[in-house]
Amino acid sequence: MTDRDVGGYGSVAKLLHWLVVALLIVQYAIGWLMPDIRRGMVPGTAMNLHMSIGFLVLGVIVARFLWRLTHRVVAESSLPPWQRLSSEGVHWLLYVLVLATTITGWTFASMRGWSVSLFWAVPLPALAAEGSPVGRAIGELHETLIWVLAVLIVAHVLAALLHLFVYRDGIMQRMLPRGWLSQ
Repeated sequence: MTDRDVGGYGSVAKLLHWLVVALLIVQYAIGWLMPDIRRGMVPGTAMNLHMSIGFLVLGVIVARFLWRLTHRVVAESSLPPWQRLSSEGVHWLLYVLVLATTITGWTFASMRGWSVSLFWAVPLPALAAEGSPVGRAIGELHETLIWVLAVLIVAHVLAALLHLFVYRDGIMQRMLPRGWLSQ
C-alpha cells in the first residue's frame, strides 16, 4: 500500500512540494539580503544566485504543477466543503503567484539588460528587450507579487498549523513523510 492509497500525496508530490518550500526560503533570504537595485548597476553574486534559484523555483513549480495535473489526490472527505474549496483555491493561487513572481523577476532582469544564466553556466533568453516599457511594467510587478506571495504562504502555513495543533484532523500528515507526526 502506498501513501496515496490512504488519501495522502505520493512521494514525488511530497518531494516537489518540500523542494519548492526550501528553494523559496533560500530565495526570500537572498532577496532580503541583496543590495538595492540602482540605475546602471551590474548584478553581483547575490543577484546572480537569486536569479538562478528563481529559475530553479520556476522549473520545480512547473514540474509540481504537471505532476498534480497527472496524479490527482482525492480531496479530504473529513473537511467541510468550504475548507476543501478554499484549500484547492489557495493551492492554485500559490502556483499562479510563484509562476508570476519568477516570470516578472526574469522579465525585470531582462529589461535592465542583465544577462541571466543558470548558475553562471547556462545562458537564458531575455524575456523583454532592454529598456522596454512593457518589460519595465511587468518587472515592476515583481516586488508587489513577492509580498502577495509571502502573505499567501503565511496564510497557508497558519492553516496547516491550525489543522495540526487545533483540529488535529490528520490533514498535515498527507504532505509529510509516512510516520511523521503520527497521531
